[in-house]
Amino acid sequence: MTSETITAAASGNWKLGDLTVNRIGFGAMRLPQTGKALVPDAVPRDRDQAISVLRRAVELGVNHIDTAAFYFSALRSANELINRALAPYPDDLVITTKVGEPRDPSGAWLPHARPDQLRGLVEENLRQLGRDHLDVVNLRIVGADSIAERFGALAELREAGLIRHLGISNVLPHHLAEAQAIAPVVCVQNMYGLGLRPDQDAFVRTCGEQGVAFVPFYAIAATGRQAGASDSDHPEILAVARAHEASPAQVRIAWTLHRGPHVLAIPGTGDPDHLVANVAAGALRLSEDEVALLDSLHRRNP
Repeated sequence: MTSETITAAASGNWKLGDLTVNRIGFGAMRLPQTGKALVPDAVPRDRDQAISVLRRAVELGVNHIDTAAFYFSALRSANELINRALAPYPDDLVITTKVGEPRDPSGAWLPHARPDQLRGLVEENLRQLGRDHLDVVNLRIVGADSIAERFGALAELREAGLIRHLGISNVLPHHLAEAQAIAPVVCVQNMYGLGLRPDQDAFVRTCGEQGVAFVPFYAIAATGRQAGASDSDHPEILAVARAHEASPAQVRIAWTLHRGPHVLAIPGTGDPDHLVANVAAGALRLSEDEVALLDSLHRRNP
């Protein structure tokens, strides 16, 4: 498919609270390094390349960037790259970040932050991004335990003006109900994609029924997760890609967007050509037969 002139506006838009974003956004996890992300020995990415990709994303109409203070390598921080590349920020740019399970300076994961530690993590994001408030903060968790105390602490920071909107990440359906009882939730960010976590299908629908954005991560990488996508793909995906003169990654993004108007894509890359292709995927329209074929693949690949 032709991609050079396609912008993120082709994907349509959605509101995170009172903030309108194009449904194709950008995930910053891959920016600080090349190769596998979120590991202590990550290889730092060239700084100029990372900055140029961020600026090109905004040129292409991306106005939703997902980041976190724990996205870093030995020499690079995603938040500080975003600050350097884009500040002063465009008025329509929405930066979403997440807090909950930090990493120490060596890159090792630390235990879940206690409720009284969350303000410090929010302030760390504010400092790195050069902001006086954060547009959206997701509480990221691991496990099925109650999030009430931690989400309540973020709700207090929202009331204090440090945070505009709240979301939750890596959660189970009961967490959404628990959070909604405390404060409005504008987004759920979970691992999900074509052939990845079909058990999430009902939760995706539930979010749509409640007007909550569902923001999948690893939608392209799938089981490759933070290592990225593999060089091979399923025959069904390859066939659809050939029919549209598109890449398998573009088909995966398009299928994700077909899951509902509330589903937002945040593909991440440090490669300028991949960025252009990812944004262009927002204009890829799959036929009913193609969606049915890919849905069948999805259901048989848990």
